[in-house]
Amino acid sequence: MTDVVEIERKYDVDHDFVVPDLSGLPGCSSVGRPETHLLVANYFDTDDLRLAARGITLRRRRGGDDAGWHLKIPVGPDAKNELRAPLGKAQNVPARLTALVTAYTRGQKLRPVARLETRRTVTKLYGESGEVLAEVADDQVSGQRLHQVVDDTTVTAWREIEVELGAAGSARLLAAVGKRLRKAGARRAASASKLGRVLKVPTDAARPRAAWTTAGDVAVGYLADQVDAVLAYDPKVRLQEYDAVHKMRVAVRRTRSILKSYGAVLDRGRTDPLQPELKWLADALGEVRDLEVLRERFTGRLADLAAGGSHPWLDALADEEQAAYRRLFVTLKEPRYFALLDALEGLVADPPLTERARRPIDKEVPRLVVRSWHRLARAYESIEAAEDHDAARHETRKAAKRARYTAEAAARALGKPAANVAAQAESLQEVLGRFQDGVIAQQHLAGTAETVTDPRESFTLGALSGVEHCAAVAALDEVDAVWRRASDPKHLRKLRGRAG
Repeated sequence: MTDVVEIERKYDVDHDFVVPDLSGLPGCSSVGRPETHLLVANYFDTDDLRLAARGITLRRRRGGDDAGWHLKIPVGPDAKNELRAPLGKAQNVPARLTALVTAYTRGQKLRPVARLETRRTVTKLYGESGEVLAEVADDQVSGQRLHQVVDDTTVTAWREIEVELGAAGSARLLAAVGKRLRKAGARRAASASKLGRVLKVPTDAARPRAAWTTAGDVAVGYLADQVDAVLAYDPKVRLQEYDAVHKMRVAVRRTRSILKSYGAVLDRGRTDPLQPELKWLADALGEVRDLEVLRERFTGRLADLAAGGSHPWLDALADEEQAAYRRLFVTLKEPRYFALLDALEGLVADPPLTERARRPIDKEVPRLVVRSWHRLARAYESIEAAEDHDAARHETRKAAKRARYTAEAAARALGKPAANVAAQAESLQEVLGRFQDGVIAQQHLAGTAETVTDPRESFTLGALSGVEHCAAVAALDEVDAVWRRASDPKHLRKLRGRAG
């Protein structure tokens, strides 16, 4: 299976549109001869079109230079992550592609929902060294919804121009091609995909979100962003993309935090039962993330120490990480996970708002941010008197995260004052995190040292432990100064002033 990022723009054109001369564009040294292909594609989705609603397309296409199965997942404006697999059998979606959309299908069967035939004429734009900068495709399309989805199987026909950047193409070229096409009469496409035009299913991205005016808008809007993030990172986690586990885990933690800190506007009777489920998912992600952090940390430390050669204990750590990934993949297939996703989407679609949720943002949200900050202040003040200082610091770090996420949720509505409070909480979270990471690293190294017999490895582990000890002490030395800056009363005064 191959994985590419596709950057393209689509344009609607009339049937008598004439493609303009494409020579002389930025960086373009030559224009290739047009080549024509007949493409026939069957698109797959659930009966209720869950993939289409998220702008995701899964198809099996014959014809052209890239025949096979194609899964396209949006990753930003004009960009999609495209994963490909060989043609295989017509009705059997490759298992790997099926797994990558599991967070959306949640056990629902994938079946053909539409058929498209495209007569495509492609013109390639080349750079000085013969590299392909872009492909301009003139598509004559006919599409039909299949009877499994709707009774109406009317054939829809249209013409569109698709401009896709090559690996050596630039945003400047993409814009220049678009300008030339528009000057000739083309219009930015009304639909982001051919399938969307046939199925007529509005994607989530196409549904504009109303302006935030109430405290409930802030809580639900931020919650919706986190649910979207969990879904977006799910396939990236399954592909083991760099930092995907971390980002998905953060989205889960933000969700937990917002359900707690905005409990005054979201009915806790409905949201509290989700807390153990969210913790269960965060813990499954955390097992992988913690091992990933240690492996990357020790690999970097060994490079700094110029400790080359093989390190069996580090290889064993990598094996543990992969085993944790396998356990995570099992978790992400469980009905319990699907039920959690259903519940989260249900909260966004039908939020359990309280009476206070109707209050104006300026009257309610700053109060929630301040309250979360005061919890952080109490946690920090408890460290000195605590029997276990490290445990108290860990609880303070968790309070800092909660204060940060509470303020982040408010920042879109309250602007810089809330963003500043979030930044102050993050600064404390970061320095306490560096201390905690050093402590955990030392604990892991101590346990590993008990299992090695090679004196050279024992020396290396001792050296690493010394480095980690120094790093933890250095972070701890910064904590008080970071808190003095973060707890300056001016930060909350500015927030209260914004509230009016």
